[in-house]
Amino acid sequence: MKTYPVVLSIAGSDCSGGAGIQADIKTISALGAYAASVITAVTVQNTRGVKAVHTVPAEIVQGQIEAVMEDLRPDALKIGMVSEPALVKIIAGCLLKYPHCPIVYDPVMVSTSGRKLMAKDAIQLIKEELFPLTSLITPNLDETEVLTGKKITTAEEMKEAARQLSEEYHTAVLVKGGHLEGNEMQDVLFTDGNAYIYKEKKIESRNLHGTGCTLSSSIATYLALGLPMDQAVGKAKSYVSKAIDAGKEIIIGHGNGPLCHFWGPEKARIWDDNKVE
Repeated sequence: MKTYPVVLSIAGSDCSGGAGIQADIKTISALGAYAASVITAVTVQNTRGVKAVHTVPAEIVQGQIEAVMEDLRPDALKIGMVSEPALVKIIAGCLLKYPHCPIVYDPVMVSTSGRKLMAKDAIQLIKEELFPLTSLITPNLDETEVLTGKKITTAEEMKEAARQLSEEYHTAVLVKGGHLEGNEMQDVLFTDGNAYIYKEKKIESRNLHGTGCTLSSSIATYLALGLPMDQAVGKAKSYVSKAIDAGKEIIIGHGNGPLCHFWGPEKARIWDDNKVE
């Protein structure tokens, strides 16, 4: 029997196409897998920022998850924007039924333009009910500071924060250092008691809309393909860097434009007897 590796994104919709569900579908497709989606919120946004957020009712989110999980049986999940406590409970309850599916969670708390995207009472619930179900969480520096209560300004502090969160929530943690001072990008992965540091030169570009969404969905795709965590993160970071570089001079909109997701699309990956053709 032939099939595709399936990756499910549970996230908000971005009508401008650069982030959220739209970025996830582009990413998963560009890497050759099959993308399914569950929409948690409809946002009013463009390259200049987020203007409004409409949360999808919890029962509709639950129905979407159940419809996809019981039929398509995804090989990995990516979770993005979850802004309300009711959604946290619904998503956690659904995912408890599928304990062996890799889950990558990008805890979207603040937009690039500075708008808060998560209710305060949702954060504690996420820590208690959602984090322990995940295989990996991918907070940026601002989100890491919210989660640890500590100011982070150095790579060593990133490493300590990743270790702390990993041990506290029993999951792998990738602390993203894109906002760190200097000309070098540093991300720190802590998993299974080991720290991995990914370094690369920063690419000058204003087209960074949806970078976090793209990274988390690409990691989920590589996990669906069977790569171990450190390799999945490494390949995902390489894909995102090339997408940033390919899109840095392209003008879409009048603000922070998107990445070039299809800089080098993979052929559709087709599984036959658990092997990729």
